[in-house]
Amino acid sequence: MSNRTDWLLFVLLSFLWGSSYLFIKIGVDAGLAPFTLVTLRLLTGAVMLGIVVAVARERLPRDPSTYGHLVVMSVLSVALPFSLITWAEQSVGSALAAILTAPIPLFVILISAFVLNEAITLNRVAGLVIGLVGVAILVGFDPADFANGTLIAEVALIGAAISYAAGGVYAKRTMHGLRPMIPAFFQVTFALVIAGVLALVFERQAELSLTPQSLFAVLWLGLLGSGLAYLVFFRLLERWGATRTSMVAYLIPVFGIVLGALVLSEPIDARLLIGTALVIGGIFLVNSSYGSRPLFARRRQVAEGAER
Repeated sequence: MSNRTDWLLFVLLSFLWGSSYLFIKIGVDAGLAPFTLVTLRLLTGAVMLGIVVAVARERLPRDPSTYGHLVVMSVLSVALPFSLITWAEQSVGSALAAILTAPIPLFVILISAFVLNEAITLNRVAGLVIGLVGVAILVGFDPADFANGTLIAEVALIGAAISYAAGGVYAKRTMHGLRPMIPAFFQVTFALVIAGVLALVFERQAELSLTPQSLFAVLWLGLLGSGLAYLVFFRLLERWGATRTSMVAYLIPVFGIVLGALVLSEPIDARLLIGTALVIGGIFLVNSSYGSRPLFARRRQVAEGAER
């Protein structure tokens, strides 16, 4: 595969994940309850990924503990963030949802420092501060947001970003020796079971009515936003590695803003642009090599060396 094709796949992946926020908004506006939409989306994605795994004759894990880790990952990386984002988009626009879940790399830095004992560097600290300032600008401090539920929805979106970050760190710590399609398939499948149970318990399935808009949203989210996006992601992961592939975080909010404005006529104001620029700038800093001298980790290592 040529380098040009890799870049085209990279843009495609950014578009697929960025467009997911638009189609979640279309789905909930068409009347689908959050857990129901998540369940239908995951059902479509699980079928597609299951077919790919079967055709490729992927070997399934034999260690029972691996399935336990996959269940945890399905909660952190799929079921919980999908549910939070879908619920939040009942109150906020798709563009804002795309932006407020973009700072995943920033939260990865914090969680990795405590869980994986990774170094805290100058560029990561600066990127974290700048990115969180951008999040604060996007959330704003309007007292009216308490009354209309917007603030709670925005907090839920930030919670989804934290959950994604925790899932990524957990996978890095526990998942070894598996071909990428296996975690993808089982994460989606286990999350499908979780979301399906929640939908049956908390939402009225007898009143489920699929309109052309909601059906199209489900198919897009399942086949493209979950199924095809996973295939493209793992293909790039194999070709480029995790660090370079993670640059997709720069383009997702851009597609979210553009699609929200073009399709749903969502407003683009100065606060949205400034906050987005700061979030993307923060993500760039934490991934850059400038100022990458360890701060806390180096001091800890020096202290440990002195004790010896």
